[in-house]
Amino acid sequence: MANFYREVLDNIPTAAIVVDKNFKVRYVNRAFGEYFRSVRFKGTLRDVTDCGEREGACGDGVRCAYCPLKNLFQDVLRSGKTAFRKIILRSGGEGIALRMKVQPLGKYLLGVVDNAYEMEIAREMHSAQSIQQRLLPPATGLGGTPYSFTYIPCREIGGDLPDVYMVGGNTMGFLADVSGKGVAAGMLSAFVKAGWDRSDPSPARALTGLNAKFQELNLDERSYITAAAVCIDERRQEITYCFAGHNAPMLLKGEDGISEIEGSTPPISTWIPDFRYEDHTLGYEKGSILALITDGVLESKSPSGEQFGLERVETVLAHSENAERFIERLKAALKNFCGVFADDITAIAFDL
Repeated sequence: MANFYREVLDNIPTAAIVVDKNFKVRYVNRAFGEYFRSVRFKGTLRDVTDCGEREGACGDGVRCAYCPLKNLFQDVLRSGKTAFRKIILRSGGEGIALRMKVQPLGKYLLGVVDNAYEMEIAREMHSAQSIQQRLLPPATGLGGTPYSFTYIPCREIGGDLPDVYMVGGNTMGFLADVSGKGVAAGMLSAFVKAGWDRSDPSPARALTGLNAKFQELNLDERSYITAAAVCIDERRQEITYCFAGHNAPMLLKGEDGISEIEGSTPPISTWIPDFRYEDHTLGYEKGSILALITDGVLESKSPSGEQFGLERVETVLAHSENAERFIERLKAALKNFCGVFADDITAIAFDL
């Protein structure tokens, strides 16, 4: 019968821990072990929660007097009554906020973490967020055309993907915006990162190749990717560019003002599976600023429902001396205008 109860407890998502009156852990179920990444399933509180305290035995360390888990068990032992408390517990070097209920169980005390499943999801989301941050380009370039960028996801996981890198001495800029939001969008943006050919200096060929790889996913028509890609040749003072259904224009600020460059090509999708993209080239003056933005920037709304719009972006660009100042001022203007973002906000600017 004991094995039966153990099997039942090991297969529920709620984390459970049983300690005796000396605060020795007699049992933790599988959910508790996975949640706290326990190395051992019996022993001391330190053994099963990995609290990080290594001085002396469990309970003798400097921080042990403030251990919220032990203090909760002590309170129940003294009062003989069930206690419910929100605590922050250190495990594996990170602080975990949890809700725990502890009740007397004969000569034992039973602790139940009633939000363990939700907290495990939150922990996984945090890990996914950290991975996605690693997909972003460096804050500053290593040679090539100087640039600055901003990436503000509206949820924990975003669907935009900016990238800047070097090919054959030229600076490549890439900005993709995938359909949807949240985890699904994050997975699609990871596919874009893996499927984008960073060795090809032609934006059109790279986009055509990404479109071919996208077809292999066999997704429905609701999934698509819009993108803008540029190759900056400083020796020729030329920009080679290509769009794939990217609605937000590319902006070029020169001595004569701001030029809007747009394209009318389909996004990467199953809509036109064999579409071949083509490169376009334009010259630029030294000292110009090139800006790539996603439609999330243009379509961001104020509390009254007004869109931020292209005119405000151009006003910010017109008053910016360089790429870094443009990105800083754009972020400030968007936050002041919108407050809360309903879509991912991404922009890259280059000092030509």
